Amino acid sequence: MNIRIKKLSDTAKLPQRGSEKAAGYDLYANTEEEITIAPHATQMIGTGIAMEIPEGYFGAIFARSGLASKKGLRPGNCVGVVDSDYRGEWKIALHNDTDEPQTIAPHERIAQMVVIPFLPVEFTEAADLTDT
Repeated sequence: MNIRIKKLSDTAKLPQRGSEKAAGYDLYANTEEEITIAPHATQMIGTGIAMEIPEGYFGAIFARSGLASKKGLRPGNCVGVVDSDYRGEWKIALHNDTDEPQTIAPHERIAQMVVIPFLPVEFTEAADLTDT
């Protein structure tokens, strides 16, 4: 699958996989200076990129396990969803779960993205459902 991507800044880094068989693509902070996230606060961090996810798929944003275990930082909504019709900058809401300020360095890996297919469904209201 080919995904069209646009750098919105000369300093933006394109997503990269940590290994050939990795499912997730690392997303990077597009900042020239360190960002400090206060304890128990959430801060939006831009990646400097926009993408065209194909119809029938979405970009799922997950925590990076190293960032979560070492710094207590995770996406504020736990798992983000970027729909195929979104063309704006991808920003990650990072939440600091610790009691100490945490910093993000310029171009630090802040989340990972997995492209996932989905099935559109229709809902039919019913008076009864089958037993569990």
